[in-house]
Amino acid sequence: MNLNKVFIIGNLTRDPELRTLPSGLPVVSFGVATNRVWKNQQGEKQEEVQFHNIVIFGKQAEIANQYLSKGKMVFIEGRLRTSTWDAQDGTKRSRTEIVAERMQFGPRSAGGGPANNQKVDNSVKESLPEINLDEGDIKAEDLPF
Repeated sequence: MNLNKVFIIGNLTRDPELRTLPSGLPVVSFGVATNRVWKNQQGEKQEEVQFHNIVIFGKQAEIANQYLSKGKMVFIEGRLRTSTWDAQDGTKRSRTEIVAERMQFGPRSAGGGPANNQKVDNSVKESLPEINLDEGDIKAEDLPF
Protein backbone atom coordinates (compact mmCIF):
# COMPACT_ATOMS: atom_id res chain seq x y z
CA MET A 1 0.00 0.00 0.00
CA ASN A 2 1.20 3.52 -0.83
CA LEU A 3 0.30 6.78 0.83
CA ASN A 4 0.71 10.36 -0.40
CA LYS A 5 -0.74 12.60 2.34
CA VAL A 6 0.31 16.05 3.57
CA PHE A 7 -0.99 18.13 6.50
CA ILE A 8 0.20 21.70 6.97
CA ILE A 9 -0.89 24.69 9.03
CA GLY A 10 0.59 28.01 8.01
CA ASN A 11 0.01 31.53 6.75
CA LEU A 12 -0.63 32.58 3.17
CA THR A 13 2.37 34.26 1.56
CA ARG A 14 0.28 35.81 -1.21
CA ASP A 15 -3.35 36.34 -2.13
CA PRO A 16 -5.01 33.44 -3.96
CA GLU A 17 -4.91 33.58 -7.78
CA LEU A 18 -8.10 32.25 -9.40
CA ARG A 19 -7.98 30.84 -12.94
CA THR A 20 -10.38 28.77 -15.02
CA LEU A 21 -9.32 25.63 -16.89
CA PRO A 22 -10.43 25.13 -20.52
CA SER A 23 -13.12 22.78 -19.19
CA GLY A 24 -14.54 25.64 -17.09
CA LEU A 25 -13.30 24.18 -13.79
CA PRO A 26 -12.01 26.90 -11.42
CA VAL A 27 -8.55 26.45 -9.91
CA VAL A 28 -6.87 28.64 -7.31
CA SER A 29 -3.22 28.71 -6.32
CA PHE A 30 -1.42 30.41 -3.44
CA GLY A 31 1.60 30.00 -1.20
CA VAL A 32 1.71 28.96 2.45
CA ALA A 33 4.65 29.40 4.82
CA THR A 34 5.25 27.02 7.72
CA ASN A 35 7.95 27.29 10.35
CA ARG A 36 9.77 24.96 12.73
CA VAL A 37 11.43 26.17 15.91
CA TRP A 38 13.93 24.16 17.97
CA LYS A 39 17.01 24.54 20.15
CA ASN A 40 20.39 23.39 18.91
CA GLN A 41 22.96 21.53 21.05
CA GLN A 42 24.20 24.84 22.50
CA GLY A 43 20.65 25.72 23.60
CA GLU A 44 20.25 28.47 21.00
CA LYS A 45 16.86 28.96 19.38
CA GLN A 46 16.82 27.95 15.71
CA GLU A 47 14.06 28.57 13.17
CA GLU A 48 13.44 27.18 9.71
CA VAL A 49 10.77 28.40 7.29
CA GLN A 50 9.38 26.28 4.44
CA PHE A 51 7.29 27.62 1.56
CA HIS A 52 4.61 25.46 -0.04
CA ASN A 53 2.67 25.90 -3.29
CA ILE A 54 -1.04 25.05 -2.87
CA VAL A 55 -3.57 24.24 -5.61
CA ILE A 56 -7.33 23.82 -5.07
CA PHE A 57 -9.90 22.87 -7.71
CA GLY A 58 -13.66 23.29 -8.14
CA LYS A 59 -16.14 25.13 -5.95
CA GLN A 60 -13.66 25.09 -3.06
CA ALA A 61 -11.25 27.11 -5.24
CA GLU A 62 -13.86 29.86 -5.49
CA ILE A 63 -14.46 29.74 -1.72
CA ALA A 64 -10.72 29.92 -0.99
CA ASN A 65 -10.38 32.85 -3.37
CA GLN A 66 -13.23 34.67 -1.61
CA TYR A 67 -12.21 34.10 2.02
CA LEU A 68 -8.43 33.71 2.08
CA SER A 69 -5.88 36.48 1.73
CA LYS A 70 -2.20 37.08 2.39
CA GLY A 71 -1.27 36.57 6.05
CA LYS A 72 -4.33 34.47 7.00
CA MET A 73 -3.81 31.11 8.65
CA VAL A 74 -5.08 27.96 6.93
CA PHE A 75 -4.99 24.19 7.51
CA ILE A 76 -4.45 22.17 4.33
CA GLU A 77 -4.76 18.42 3.89
CA GLY A 78 -3.78 17.09 0.51
CA ARG A 79 -1.29 15.20 -1.60
CA LEU A 80 2.05 16.08 -3.15
CA ARG A 81 2.36 16.43 -6.91
CA THR A 82 5.56 17.23 -8.79
CA SER A 83 5.45 18.47 -12.38
CA THR A 84 8.50 18.64 -14.66
CA TRP A 85 8.92 20.46 -17.96
CA ASP A 86 11.53 21.86 -20.33
CA ALA A 87 11.92 25.62 -19.95
CA GLN A 88 12.26 27.96 -22.93
CA ASP A 89 16.01 28.13 -22.30
CA GLY A 90 16.24 24.33 -22.60
CA THR A 91 16.75 23.59 -18.91
CA LYS A 92 14.69 21.02 -17.01
CA ARG A 93 12.36 22.62 -14.45
CA SER A 94 10.19 21.12 -11.75
CA ARG A 95 7.63 22.32 -9.24
CA THR A 96 6.25 20.46 -6.25
CA GLU A 97 2.85 21.51 -4.96
CA ILE A 98 0.18 20.34 -2.59
CA VAL A 99 -3.13 19.52 -4.26
CA ALA A 100 -5.60 20.26 -1.47
CA GLU A 101 -8.23 17.67 -0.65
CA ARG A 102 -9.49 19.46 2.47
CA MET A 103 -9.00 22.89 4.02
CA GLN A 104 -9.98 24.71 7.18
CA PHE A 105 -9.69 28.42 7.80
CA GLY A 106 -7.61 29.62 10.73
CA PRO A 107 -8.88 31.77 13.59
CA ARG A 108 -10.74 34.90 12.62
CA SER A 109 -9.08 38.25 13.12
CA ALA A 110 -10.74 40.95 15.24
CA GLY A 111 -12.27 42.40 12.08
CA GLY A 112 -13.58 38.98 11.00
CA GLY A 113 -15.35 38.39 7.73
CA PRO A 114 -14.22 37.49 4.25
CA ALA A 115 -11.62 39.15 2.07
CA ASN A 116 -12.46 42.53 0.57
CA ASN A 117 -14.91 43.25 3.45
CA GLN A 118 -17.76 41.43 1.68
CA LYS A 119 -20.86 40.62 3.74
CA VAL A 120 -21.75 36.95 4.18
CA ASP A 121 -25.01 35.31 5.19
CA ASN A 122 -24.70 33.57 8.63
CA SER A 123 -25.79 30.24 7.12
CA VAL A 124 -22.79 30.44 4.78
CA LYS A 125 -20.40 31.27 7.65
CA GLU A 126 -21.50 28.18 9.56
CA SER A 127 -20.78 25.93 6.60
CA LEU A 128 -17.27 27.28 5.88
CA PRO A 129 -14.86 25.82 8.45
CA GLU A 130 -14.26 22.47 6.68
CA ILE A 131 -14.17 21.85 2.96
CA ASN A 132 -13.81 18.43 1.34
CA LEU A 133 -12.69 18.43 -2.27
CA ASP A 134 -14.20 16.03 -4.79
CA GLU A 135 -11.35 14.51 -6.82
CA GLY A 136 -13.80 13.42 -9.54
CA ASP A 137 -13.86 16.96 -10.98
CA ILE A 138 -10.15 16.98 -11.83
CA LYS A 139 -8.85 15.62 -15.13
CA ALA A 140 -5.17 15.58 -16.04
CA GLU A 141 -5.88 16.99 -19.51
CA ASP A 142 -7.50 20.08 -17.91
CA LEU A 143 -4.35 21.09 -16.02
CA PRO A 144 -2.60 24.12 -17.55
CA PHE A 145 0.86 22.95 -16.49
